[in-house]
Amino acid sequence: MIIVTGATGQLGGQIVERLLARVPADRVGVSVRDPKKAQALADRGVRVRQGSFTEPDGLAHAFEGAARILIVSVDRMGEETVRQHRTAIAAAVAAGARRIVYTAQMGASPTSRFQACRDHAATEEALAASGIPWTSLRNGFHAASGLDFLAPGLAGGEVALPADGPVCWTAHADLAEAAAVILADEAHRFEGPTPPLTGTEALTFADLAALASELTGRTVTRTTAPDAAFRAHLVAGGVPAETAGQLLSIFTAAREGEFATPGPALAQLLGREPVSVRTLLRERLA
Repeated sequence: MIIVTGATGQLGGQIVERLLARVPADRVGVSVRDPKKAQALADRGVRVRQGSFTEPDGLAHAFEGAARILIVSVDRMGEETVRQHRTAIAAAVAAGARRIVYTAQMGASPTSRFQACRDHAATEEALAASGIPWTSLRNGFHAASGLDFLAPGLAGGEVALPADGPVCWTAHADLAEAAAVILADEAHRFEGPTPPLTGTEALTFADLAALASELTGRTVTRTTAPDAAFRAHLVAGGVPAETAGQLLSIFTAAREGEFATPGPALAQLLGREPVSVRTLLRERLA
């Protein structure tokens, strides 16, 4: 039995779909906060059980009989995030799982400028202390996030963002397929952190703006907003101050090159080149 958490989320849902293309549905289980949202999976023969990283007893039921468990990292940052990940890891150990796979990020480090990457590093420490084999997927930065940041430029011709650096923007679909390959086939086994699982090129927002100009036939200008002005703009728009600082830290980390080095591992897992940012942007524009 292979268990996937967060199976109604964007990444987890795609992982389950690609896993079902590789193994029978009766070998796949999902742990979700709201089983009603996973009814379509249950109808296809997937085992659906309620599980939350804040409720250890529920996780024990959701993880029952699992040989491999994929822990999809929670979509928030800070100590509570790491605490929830530790709860999930403890539940996986108690369930007798033979391997835990975890969705991390290529910049995971206790010294990262980006809070999420520090959280991933702390979670990897907990995995290493768990006493069972584990794999941490060092995923490239989600391309969807980059295109979301670019959206004002697509709409109005100008995108004002803090100074950045090259980022290996990577498609959710490619990361989901790679995770499914690793979960389904023990031959594709990594012990501990994987190499960076990234697209083949690292692009700045100036590069993205130039690409948008080419694809739309309209000039998209990338201007640099001072860090303080960017943070203040977010807060004025209703973003909590802590969240605004976390979003700013993405750019701070990018300036230091934390997301800048592409690697061949993703292409090797997929057996093809990863989807390009050009293709993803073209799809977004359509």
